[in-house]
Amino acid sequence: MSTADPGSRRRVFDDLHRQTEDPWDFATSPYESAKRAATIAALPDRIFPAILEIGCSTGYLSQSLSRKGDHVLALDVSAVAVARATARVGDGAQICFRQAELPVDWPPGAFDLIVFSEVLYFMTAEEIRCCAELAHNSLTSDGMCVLVNWTGQTDLPITGRKAASIFLTSNLWQCKLEQHEDSYLLHLLITS
Repeated sequence: MSTADPGSRRRVFDDLHRQTEDPWDFATSPYESAKRAATIAALPDRIFPAILEIGCSTGYLSQSLSRKGDHVLALDVSAVAVARATARVGDGAQICFRQAELPVDWPPGAFDLIVFSEVLYFMTAEEIRCCAELAHNSLTSDGMCVLVNWTGQTDLPITGRKAASIFLTSNLWQCKLEQHEDSYLLHLLITS
């Protein structure tokens, strides 16, 4: 699945979500369930008033994040995914689903937590660097950023490890936690 062309990403992910209701088996996959739990467990024991989730797909992580915050803005490039997440979870005061192509459609406002879960490697290196800067500039003074990147094989030009490296080498971040699992890397970051 080549998604290096930003204009093609929406079509690719719309088609993927049209073909199957749950493209990554979020509802049934032990891997996805364990990764969601690890993502939430990596966060400190506090409430994040405003959370931004990049690449929400059908909203399973969004639901978990909503237990850690007052408001979750969950974005996905696919309008089909956003419609499915909205139908499954609802769209309201606590979780708001929106279609957005990042970094171009980066939302305004300040966030206490920004989460990029298995989405960076679908971007170009320049888009990853841009997202790193936008996330840095959008965080509150005590805000945090979480990166989760698949480390297995893909047919994409940028691997999960490389995507994490590009994001981290922007020199905007201090790593508070680096967790290596069998199939993914998890980073908990604060601003430098």
